[in-house]
Amino acid sequence: MSRLLAALTTVVVSAALAVGTALGVVALLEATPDQPNTPMITYENTGGER
Repeated sequence: MSRLLAALTTVVVSAALAVGTALGVVALLEATPDQPNTPMITYENTGGER
């Protein structure tokens, strides 16, 4: 019976860890960046030239 209890405990803990990791990844993906997404180099358009 103790092996069955150990196996069940392992399954429950690993499932909880997987769910927690999945929620953490989703939270990180939905986080807004700290810096605005502005280009480092800009080119001035001075007229008809490309």
